[in-house]
This record gives sequence, C-alpha cells and structure tokens, in this order.
Amino acid sequence: MLDFMDYVQQAFFSATHWNRDNSYGALTATARALLDFPTPTGLTLNLSSLPSPNFATSYSLANAGTVDGSLSYLYSSQPLHVPSASNTISLRHIIPGYRQLHPLRRPDEPSRWELWHGGQRTDRRATLLYGRLYLPASHLEALYLRRISPISQLKISAVSSSQLRSGGSVLVLLSQDHGKYSTEWLYSTDSALLGVRGLYNFGPDPRSGGSPSAAEPLDPSSGERSTKTIGLNGRFSAGAEVYYGLLNKSGGMSTGIRFATLPQHAGFPYTMTLTLNPLMGNLSSTYAVRAGRGLALCSRFDFNFYSYESEFKFGAEVWRRRMEGGGEGVEWARRRLELPGKAGWGEPLAVGAGVGEGRSGWDEDRDVFDGKEGRGGLDDGYVGGYRNEDTAGVLKTTVNQDGAVGLLWEGKAKELLYSCGVTVDFKRRDQMFRGVGLAIQYSS
Repeated sequence: MLDFMDYVQQAFFSATHWNRDNSYGALTATARALLDFPTPTGLTLNLSSLPSPNFATSYSLANAGTVDGSLSYLYSSQPLHVPSASNTISLRHIIPGYRQLHPLRRPDEPSRWELWHGGQRTDRRATLLYGRLYLPASHLEALYLRRISPISQLKISAVSSSQLRSGGSVLVLLSQDHGKYSTEWLYSTDSALLGVRGLYNFGPDPRSGGSPSAAEPLDPSSGERSTKTIGLNGRFSAGAEVYYGLLNKSGGMSTGIRFATLPQHAGFPYTMTLTLNPLMGNLSSTYAVRAGRGLALCSRFDFNFYSYESEFKFGAEVWRRRMEGGGEGVEWARRRLELPGKAGWGEPLAVGAGVGEGRSGWDEDRDVFDGKEGRGGLDDGYVGGYRNEDTAGVLKTTVNQDGAVGLLWEGKAKELLYSCGVTVDFKRRDQMFRGVGLAIQYSS
C-alpha cells in the first residue's frame, strides 16, 4: 500500500497530465506490483492530512526492534482536489496491482498552457516540493518536481545521511513524453553516473490523431468491456537504457519489450514483458493476466545464461467484495437503484457520479484526462471488476521455487487503512516466519 505522500504525488502527476506508464522504467510495473510487493515489519503508524489543496503533512512512528519515526511535508503549486480522508480514498489509488494500459494521449499544445492578463503572461509551471526527515537518525530526503513544458518534466531528488560515503547524493532526471515515444536523461552525483533510457510504442501516433479512442466502461452485470471501440487491441513497446559511471569507469545497459492489451480487447486483459541485461547475462520474462472480476495472476521466470541459474516466482491478488447484506442492510440495493438506466440495473455510472466528481487530478478508471480543464475523464467506478464502494480489501500472495511464501492483506476498517503481512520460509524450520508486521494509516 502506498503511503499518503506517494498518493499525493500520483495525484500531482494526474493533475498535470503526466503519463507515468509511458516510460522505460514502468515497463515491468505490473509484474513488480504483483510479485515484489513489500510486507510490513513490526508495527507502523501513519497520521497524514491534506489541510489545503496545496499543502500536505504526514507523521509516522515505527517499532521494528527499535523505535523511529519521520516527519514529511509537501507543497504543490497545482491544487490537488482529491479525496484525503482515509475512509474516502479509493483502494485502487493506494494499492498497486494490475495496471491496465490505455490509448496514448496527444501531448497538450504549448498554447494551451499560456495564460494572459493585461498583455502579459501570468501562467506558472506546476511545481511540487517534498521533504522527509527521519528521526532519530537525522536522515533527510528531498524532492523537487517541475513540469517544464507539456512534454517535459524535471525531477531532482536528494538524500543527506551520515551513513552514505559522501554524506549524501543528488539525482537529476529529465523526462520527455512525446506520446509515440519517451526519453529520460539522468545524472547522479554517486559515482558521477550518466544515463539515458527510452521507450518506443509501435502503432498509431497520437500526435497525428491516429490513437484509438478511450475504452468503453465495464458492464456491471458481466464484468466485460464493450467491443464497440474500433482500434488496436494491444500495444507493443520496446525500450532500452544505457548508463556509465565516470568515477568508477563502469557501465551497464538493458533492453526490454512489452505487449499489453488495451481496454477494447474483448478477452481477459494481459501483459507480457521480456527484459535482457547482456552484460550481467540476466534474462527475465513475465506474464500477468486479469483472470476475473477480482483476480489477477502473474508469473516471472529469470535465467542467467552465464551461470545457468534460474528462478521462478508466482503471484496473485484477489479483491474481496464487501458483503451485500448484514451490516450494510439494503444499502447495496439503494446504490444500484440510483444508477441511470432501466430501473437502475446493468448500467455504468454517469460522468462525475463517482468519487472523482468535481475534482481535478483523478480519473477513477484511467489516470488520464479527457482534455477538459480541471477534471478527469469518464469515471466508471470499478476496482478489479467491482465498484469502488463494494471492495473491502485485497489479498496478495507470492511463492517462489525455494518455498518462500509472502502473504499481504490490505483494506479498510472504519476510518483506517491497514496492511498486515507475513513472510514464511518453509525450508528454514528453525526460523520459518521471517517477518510479520502491521501498518495502519489515518488521514484527514
């Protein structure tokens, strides 16, 4: 589960029309979310608040053998009108899982970013400032984000700690998203590292108006998407990265490909990736599929053609639907009757009828925008095939060939968000449970 500050940063990306999926770094985002999710250790408490659309605070306290904590502050020049109370935050926005790719969006015209008053330009570029201080270790993290242009974003992150060799490091990342392709240029003060990576999407160019339109919403009765949308059923992408350290005189590279279905695909959504690091000899392939309305499966096979070692890992996530009786009484039926259509049954939510009504920064289903200033696109209100208010939580599990099993349960309880997990190693009888933890979040 994301912490509150990561949730706010994602809202900033959406509010400024930045596509986080169109980059080489996000090539295997779905597999990492389903297979490499962290499990909490010990007890962690987080208290957060978004007192204004431009300012957020967060405080955490953890006890994992030693007691420590952190203080976090965030400022955004772009107002972020998103749900901040923990009982109103959509679980899909804070629990990473299977990511459905959507048609590429045409970058905004530079003229749309211009604001004039009295013959002078008054527009300002969206900026985000974030800082986090860890106590008692006095470890400091800082982040600077700025949208330079409709296709460019600058990210500067810094770390200051006495435990680092040079006392700290700074990473500068300049990203450019042209829709059809994207590039990233990076520099790190650690070893004077220089790098570049890029991603190219085969198929129609969104800049020429050839990209398919947005997908049809899910059918509440069958959980399937409409096939009326005409366009490609999937997207094939290829990318690579190259980096070199000036101080240690060493470098590296990797390359990868991805095929993912788009929403107009009539069958089950799935994503396949293949990545290669030729210098280290690592080859990795992943396959993820949303096999049902509340079920996603993923597998990964790693192979090193220098040592001939291999590893297999399997993961799954199952969304639990809140019971339609018992504690809720007839609320489930009342919600269905309030939907538009014949007797309120079998129709998706109308535009603005869900959590994102009147708020800039979120599209409940797509994390993209429809081009209208200050609001997101169509909100069909579904999480893993269920309506947002019908989901009670998600169970994630992974298992590898060595018998290590990870279990994680995340959800809501009254006004709180919680994550509880355990890592079990069946081959180590003397220390089978390697990590057990509970994390609780409350925000207002």
